[in-house]
Amino acid sequence: MSATQSIQSPLFEGRASLQATLKPFTERFERMAQEAILALGKKTPLRDACEYALMAGGKRIRPAIVFMVADALGHGFDPIHAALSIEYFHASSLIADDLPCMDNDETRRGKPTCHVAFGETIALLASFALIAAGYEEIAKAGKAMGEKSGAIVTLALENASINSGIQGLVGGQYADLYPSSPKTENLLEMIRGKTGAYFEVALVFGWLFGGGDFSHLDAVKEIGQHLGVIFQIVDDLEDSQQDIENYATLNILLLLGREAAREIFGDQVVAHYLNAARVEQMQYDAVVHNWDRERYLERG
Repeated sequence: MSATQSIQSPLFEGRASLQATLKPFTERFERMAQEAILALGKKTPLRDACEYALMAGGKRIRPAIVFMVADALGHGFDPIHAALSIEYFHASSLIADDLPCMDNDETRRGKPTCHVAFGETIALLASFALIAAGYEEIAKAGKAMGEKSGAIVTLALENASINSGIQGLVGGQYADLYPSSPKTENLLEMIRGKTGAYFEVALVFGWLFGGGDFSHLDAVKEIGQHLGVIFQIVDDLEDSQQDIENYATLNILLLLGREAAREIFGDQVVAHYLNAARVEQMQYDAVVHNWDRERYLERG
């Protein structure tokens, strides 16, 4: 058994159960995505390119996270527009990532990439269109949030903008294209930008549009970043043999080795659970505080 296989075995045993967990959320998203495409405008090659990029498959993990977080909060809000928003952003980033001036990929998920199917000009315009549509969906999501809608939309816009820019996805892509060195911290900086950024947005969107308490938002952001790094490490482990064959360089297992990759993975899992426990404790404290306050008012 190879080193790659030995590290993969324990990490991928739960893949089937993960897919089963995600299935109701991904199906919910797919139904709405088909309808949402019609709202992008009349049928043209540009809209077709947007549809092609959005409906090209994938795990739909980011919109699923939005649904799961909102459902877990239990306030009865439907965050479908927030789920559409994050997937629009993600699809836009994949179009740009595949362009000849970036990673120059001709296939994605077994299909021609958007610029191969529609040409570079239309692909670039489709990427811009999906970014704009993502921000439009944030505005739509806010309309269901009642008196706090203004504050929620402001926080959502801030988080999406930061994580889409130099401090997030764009900065991560720059670090990917122009790596300063293969050192662990530089590699993690790239992962936090390219992958962690939109995992953070997904967690934040689920929290905000699910009616979560604003005071816990910093911990929620940290959870999203840790989940993003965990996801990328697992993805790199899964793709390691393919990356060896394609002479790809930015794979954490190939750059740092099996033991270092396992150590980082473990650190990120621990940090994730610590932050999750922190949020749970803060929510518990808030419930106890409100209960004590109600008892005090009753006695008064």
